[in-house]
Amino acid sequence: MYNTDYDKSAFKSLCEEFEKNNKIAPELYEKYHVKRGLRNSDGSGVVAGITNICNVHGYIVNEGEREPVEGELIYRGYSINDIVANTTGKGRFGFEETVYLLLFGQLPTKKRLEAFSGILTDLRELPAGFSEDMIFKAPSRNIMNKMARSVLALYSYDDDPEDQSLAKELLRAMSIIARLPSVMVDAYQIKRRVYDHESLYMHPLNPDECTSQSILSTLRPDRVYTMEEARLLDLMLILHAEHGGGNNSTFTCRTLTSSGTDSYSAYAGAIGSLKGHRHGGANFKVMNQLDEFKKNISDWKNDGQVADYLAKVIKGEAGDGTGLIYGMGHAIYTLSDPRAVILKENAVRLAKGTEFEDEFKLLDAVERLTPEVFAKVKGSSKVMCANVDLYSGLVYRMLKIPIELNTPLFAVSRIAGWSAHRIEELLTGKRIIRPAYKALAGKRQYSDLEER
Repeated sequence: MYNTDYDKSAFKSLCEEFEKNNKIAPELYEKYHVKRGLRNSDGSGVVAGITNICNVHGYIVNEGEREPVEGELIYRGYSINDIVANTTGKGRFGFEETVYLLLFGQLPTKKRLEAFSGILTDLRELPAGFSEDMIFKAPSRNIMNKMARSVLALYSYDDDPEDQSLAKELLRAMSIIARLPSVMVDAYQIKRRVYDHESLYMHPLNPDECTSQSILSTLRPDRVYTMEEARLLDLMLILHAEHGGGNNSTFTCRTLTSSGTDSYSAYAGAIGSLKGHRHGGANFKVMNQLDEFKKNISDWKNDGQVADYLAKVIKGEAGDGTGLIYGMGHAIYTLSDPRAVILKENAVRLAKGTEFEDEFKLLDAVERLTPEVFAKVKGSSKVMCANVDLYSGLVYRMLKIPIELNTPLFAVSRIAGWSAHRIEELLTGKRIIRPAYKALAGKRQYSDLEER
């Protein structure tokens, strides 16, 4: 906590002074043709770079007008649907193969995949004493915060952390990809012990387990999980591994990289970005919002009641006051988010006949009704679809994964994409990312202190 022994009245006056002198009228953005959020007037992103890594496709431009299309997510030229169908769809784990594809640009042979997976397993162990010194001695209520701090701390365990040669960057990337799940689990375990007053479980790593298996094994007190659960978590990791260079956390990573900073600073910055509720933190918000819907809608199967409550949320009369329906809408996808489509198919199968079936049906109602309610309340014709966050939280809940780990698991997966983009930026960017801001303050004459 901050030291509370200060002049509260003086501080309140400072806050009022700040508010008075730091307001910008919204109409000025249009007057000076400022592309807020680096978005064009039609909502599309400003083109800020070129990449070989990923393509996110959600609309076409026809005669200057955006036309909605079914969403596509393409990793290194391969459709996410094909990747999923040929990995988890065939009963095998695919996250390690996906990481290889994102980093190296092509699908691995069986021999190369085995070698690559073996290296990741060898790198998974955290440095001696790291958990005790960097995680247990300074626990955090927020796991994302602890993950970012831990990644920064790994700098001190690197013999030459400023070496940006390709070999060093690749090894460093693979090391952080391998270690981030261990950091996440350790951070969660100590958070439970210190803040939740629960028992602390520290399991040794099993070298025979892949990433998704290792997460479930080290997270659960009894280490027991089913292959179906491990493959479902593996699917989640595949779907979250990458999403183009323009998403906020990846762009943060590329921006930091363009400055010439070290790997650890770039990846920690990306984690900080993903933590935000407008980005990766939305999956956490979806589950809180779902619980709120359950409390305030008496009949979850009544579309009229669901629609009425959605209208209240959009008007800011319910929910967290932001007017957002978390899990709905996307910057690029219009008719559909392919990740949400895949997750929904798996969620309905897993939820059927369980205590989660009614929750799934409520989320399905939210997906069906939100576009219509939003159009009615806002008078908007915007095409809106569910995004990956709408169903990811429920899938995690069905996997018995604590809600505090929803966003951290996103980071555990997305570090693969961040690594690929950082190295691509190092090799091809060659210029610091530096957009311009329109300055509004005119020149003023300085006055003596006694005259103010």
